[in-house]
Amino acid sequence: MTTYKEIKGQSIKSVSSDPTNPQVGQIWYNNTIGVLKGYLNLGGAWSSGGSLNTANTYAGAGTQTAAVGFVGSNTEEYDGSSWTATSSMNTARQAATAQNATQTAALAAAGAVGPTIQSVVEEYNGSTWTEVNNISTARRQLAGFGTQTAGAVSGGETPARTTATEEYDGTNWTGGGSMNTARNAFSATGIQTAGLAVSGQYPGSPNITDAAEEYNGTSWTTVNSLNNKRQYSASVGIQTSALTFGGYDGTANTAKTEEYNGTSWSESSDLTTARQQLGGAGSQSAGLAFGGTPPTTTATEEYVDPSFAIRTLTTS
Repeated sequence: MTTYKEIKGQSIKSVSSDPTNPQVGQIWYNNTIGVLKGYLNLGGAWSSGGSLNTANTYAGAGTQTAAVGFVGSNTEEYDGSSWTATSSMNTARQAATAQNATQTAALAAAGAVGPTIQSVVEEYNGSTWTEVNNISTARRQLAGFGTQTAGAVSGGETPARTTATEEYDGTNWTGGGSMNTARNAFSATGIQTAGLAVSGQYPGSPNITDAAEEYNGTSWTTVNSLNNKRQYSASVGIQTSALTFGGYDGTANTAKTEEYNGTSWSESSDLTTARQQLGGAGSQSAGLAFGGTPPTTTATEEYVDPSFAIRTLTTS
């Protein structure tokens, strides 16, 4: 039988208190309390952040420590600890999309004002919103990815579900490649030439999907599906390292979180607060979730992957 010393080159130390700066994989016996402990990689984990000032659904952009969330007449910025209300969009609307942009260079596209579907586009400079050229096809419940000067929007309702993609160069919108399947209420992330579309609603019944597609700047390709079907989720990161979380699974709000490595999806730690129509920002290793419904919430959560902690080791 192989011993721990033969594997690690040293015996498990007996100590009176836990080490101050343990190394990943280190194991020790705390003889004060009679417990075997170790410092472990726990994978991804969510923890509470500062609460929004206004409970609502949100679209989002930026990083975990410099994010912007917006909906209707409400815009808020996050500094990694607290949210601050800033200026409102010129056209207050729901079901708009944000780009995978920055806190000081974000883009809001389309959406709806009551029953009226919009084509309005606005740019945010970290202080104020400015109307720019409209997208060609008015729509709501669409998804966007890219930056303020190299962005894209896809899908949504016109009011019929659409496969249309439009690309933005910072001034004008032009047609891009069509998605393989029309969908709305989905999320997207990545850059204009390497985008990722996740889940949403398909035509037909049951219409909530786990399907994902990748965009290469020209065409869409169907890739491996998520482990969990959902709509109204949030996604952050890049095409080869993405995070999707929250949403509605057809029965209830979900807290499920999944990571994508460019090939396959794996489940990670759940959100503390299950919700749909939430905002997202950041990356796979440093994500941010905020707002959502129902009921509308001010809850903000921060994701860290990998996370490390001391754990008591047991046998079974």
